[in-house]
Order: sequence, then C-alpha cells, then structure tokens
Amino acid sequence: MSSAKARHALRLSARVSAELLLVFVMLAVSLWLLGRMWSVVWPLVVGLLLTTLTWPAARFLRRRGWPPALAASLVTVVFLLVAAGVVALIAVPVASQSGELTDGVVEGIQKLREWAAGPPLNIGDAQINKAFDTAVARAQEGVGSMVGTVVTGVSTVVSGVVTAVLALFLMFFFLKDGPKFLPWLSRQLPGRFATDVPVVFARGWATLGSFVRSQAAVGLLDAVLIGLGLWILGVPLVLPLAVLTFVSAFVPIIGALFAGFVAVLIALVSNGPTDALVVLAIIVVVQQLEGNVFQPMIQSRGLGLHAAVVLLAVTLGGNLAGIVGSLLAVPVAALIAVVWNYVREQLSEPPREPDGTDEPDTAAPVPS
Repeated sequence: MSSAKARHALRLSARVSAELLLVFVMLAVSLWLLGRMWSVVWPLVVGLLLTTLTWPAARFLRRRGWPPALAASLVTVVFLLVAAGVVALIAVPVASQSGELTDGVVEGIQKLREWAAGPPLNIGDAQINKAFDTAVARAQEGVGSMVGTVVTGVSTVVSGVVTAVLALFLMFFFLKDGPKFLPWLSRQLPGRFATDVPVVFARGWATLGSFVRSQAAVGLLDAVLIGLGLWILGVPLVLPLAVLTFVSAFVPIIGALFAGFVAVLIALVSNGPTDALVVLAIIVVVQQLEGNVFQPMIQSRGLGLHAAVVLLAVTLGGNLAGIVGSLLAVPVAALIAVVWNYVREQLSEPPREPDGTDEPDTAAPVPS
C-alpha cells in the first residue's frame, strides 16, 4: 500500500468533508433565517403560487393591448369573485362536515381492526393492536389537519388574514410588473450573476407554473370523476371527499393514496364492503387515467424528477413542516433540480473541437 497515495486520499477526504460541512452549515443558517422571516416568506410563496394560476389570463389581456395595471386589476377582481364563490359553495359545507369525515375514517380503521382480529387472520398480537391505535390517532390528526388546512387556508382566514391580504397584493404586483423583474434584476447584479441568476429565475418560474397549473387541472379532473362515482354509489360526504381529492393532488403519490384511502374507509363504514371495493376500483381506474392520459395531455413539460425523489421529498417535507411542507416539497425539489442542472451545464466541459485527423467529407454539395 502506497503511503503517499493514502495521505493524498485522507487529505482529499478531509478537504471534501470540511467543504461539505461548510455547505451544510450555510444551509442550516439559511433555513433558520427562513424560519425567522416566515411571516414575510409565506405570503410571498402564496402570492407566487396564485400568480402562476392567474398569469395566463393576465398575459392574454396584455397581448390584446390592455395596459398592465388594468389587466392585473381585472384578473385580481375576477380571482376574488371566484374565491368568494368557492367559499360560499364549497368551503362552508366542507367545514360543517369535517367532523363527520374524521369520525368516519376512525370508524373505518376500527372495522379493519376487528376484521383483522377475526378469522381467517386471527391477528391478536399486542404490537398489531398498538399499530392500529397509532393509525387511528394519526388518521384523526391527519384528516382533521387536512380539512382544517383547506378551510382555514381558503375560506375563513381568521388567523391568516394578513397573509391572505399580502398574498393578494403581491399577486397584483407580480401580474402588473412581473415581466420587468428580470431586466431589473440583471441591472442590479455584477458580472456573471447578471446573466446566470435571471436565467435560473426564468427556468424556475416556468417549472413552477407548469407544476401548479397541471396539478390543479389534474386534481380537478380527479375530484370530479371520483366525486361523481361516490355520488352514484350513494356514499355520504361526497363534497368533502372531492375537495380532499383536489387538495391531495398537489402532493404527488402520497396525496392520491391518502385521499383514496379515506374515500374507501368512508364507503366501507356507510355502504359496506361491496361498495368499498367498487370505490377502490373507481379510484384505481381514475388514477390510471391520470397517469396515462390526463397528465401527459395537460402537463406539457415534466418536472424531471424520478418518482423515488418525489416520494422522498414529500416525506421529508411532511416531517419538517407538516401539511405545508408536503404541499411545497415537490415544487421546492423541482426548483433545486433547476438550479443543479444549470450549475452542471456551466461546469461541464465544452465539446472538444475536431483535431483534423479525420478524412474530409468529399460528398459536400457543389454550388451550381
């Protein structure tokens, strides 16, 4: 074994470890600062998400010659009217039925527990019982938290009224002055940052808009189709389950599983095992249509993330920040991928020039 190579490997490992440690310290400090400024960052995030939904309408009006301020004002007013209609027609009934939804999920888990304890499984182990008790508690907290997030985030806005107002004002200014932001940013940055940062921002904006709009459209289709199937079968709580399906669409993979699990449990409690199996079949068919038909048609550009990366991102986001973390995990991961791809492009070696050893192409066309 070469002592020189061993020392070189140890020094290289130490240097790389020290550099990674500095990077992790920087990330920890950035996350700490983000948490301290969350009262400002959260309205900014909500404003950006709302802007991605409303920007196509504002862009359409601007291309038809409307002044930016007038186009932004009209889109903002229409958005407020639509939001008020959603509150009146959907959020209030969902809020009134949220307790029934939670109780139905808990009762469904208890029925599964009783079925597992009887023949043919005859599972009576204490650890299994403890696991079911934990599942009951988590379902009660999870469903209540999800419905509560929908209600408080969309309709009542009691504690988050400042966030809602700031987000709406930010959405208006983004719609009005958004195209001026990147040129202004280029003028403020020195050197290569004047080129690199605006390019990354533009790519990130395109990725974020593609994700939000496609997930909203796919979630709406899922909610309508699954809600229609539940209504035909006579399953109760159709409206809360449809809203839960729509919101869960913004949490890829895990969201669909969670919403489908809740719908099957409600059908099991209210209509029995036969209708529960029919609901499960409906959800599987709709999910297959979503993955093979809806998403390829609606989502023009994918996020470029593997399914395993999406699953890990949603799990990590949920552990760090609960429901909000799960909702923001995939967009954040996609933006990180945008930055990483751009950095990799800049650091990659340019293609080598031909050295002239190859024979010249003698079949080149001769001008007439």
